[in-house]
Amino acid sequence: MKYNFHTDLAIETREEYQRINQSDIPGIDVDNETVDDVKITRVKVTSDEGAEAIGKAKGSYITLEVSKINEDEPDINDNISKIVAREIRKLIGNDINQSVLVVGLGNFNVTPDALGPKVVSYLDVTRHIIEFAPEYIKEPIRSVSAISPGVLGTTGIETGDIIKGVVEKTRPSLVIAIDALASRRLERISNTIQIADTGINPGSGVGNKRMGLSKETLGVPVIAIGVPTVVDAATMANDTIELMVENLQNSSSQDSSIYDNINHMGDEEKYNLVQKVLSPYVGNLVVTPKEIDAIIGTVSEVVANGINYALHSEEI
Repeated sequence: MKYNFHTDLAIETREEYQRINQSDIPGIDVDNETVDDVKITRVKVTSDEGAEAIGKAKGSYITLEVSKINEDEPDINDNISKIVAREIRKLIGNDINQSVLVVGLGNFNVTPDALGPKVVSYLDVTRHIIEFAPEYIKEPIRSVSAISPGVLGTTGIETGDIIKGVVEKTRPSLVIAIDALASRRLERISNTIQIADTGINPGSGVGNKRMGLSKETLGVPVIAIGVPTVVDAATMANDTIELMVENLQNSSSQDSSIYDNINHMGDEEKYNLVQKVLSPYVGNLVVTPKEIDAIIGTVSEVVANGINYALHSEEI
């Protein structure tokens, strides 16, 4: 099935499928839970039919929706980090002998795409201590290393090739990849965290899909963690048309000719029309909040602390 919007969130493709088909999706199990005002939606794709229906690989997609991640609320943010950690731990287990490579995808110089590198800067890495200064280790710790490989436009090398080389050299048991994502709803930007065990395509949030990072390409399991930082402008404009139709429908003074023309257009037709209008002037435009600098800094800490808790804390 082809959707008329761009999103990296499994929860949104599922929502759109249900909206269009007015039915549940075969081959997909969904579990909902709310913990301390954090809504957790676990979507598990169990069949090829379900994977095709939402355009996602078979596996688990965990979405955490929070009301607000605010830099002035350290206690609330720490609690969100612990919830993130518990969900990560459910996917990776608690084997202290497991070595982990954390990969921060994205461009540090482009704020909406800087989530991955910023997360890496807050991580507690330990591989070098275990290898070069084991005498300072008082109790067993997990080996954690990290890399921010940059993007193709600045390195000239496919990001996937860099990571594959590091994996082959350091031989981690697991890779955790962090990247900025795209959402179809502005209200989900920075307030949603997706965790998946299916891998990730670097640059997907800003429309630059490169070599996928997965167990098939790297030879080890890949956990993907993403936060939406942008929304497709055509999607926003399409939603505006939907709202206009709804208002015209409820208005007694509606212009029937305008209303009829718009109302009889299909979802894909409306979306393509908006893209046709935007593309000559701005190309494939994405939109991000004006406060994105502060948002990325705070969200990066929350995600990094969640990973630190998951990899280093005995109890969460």
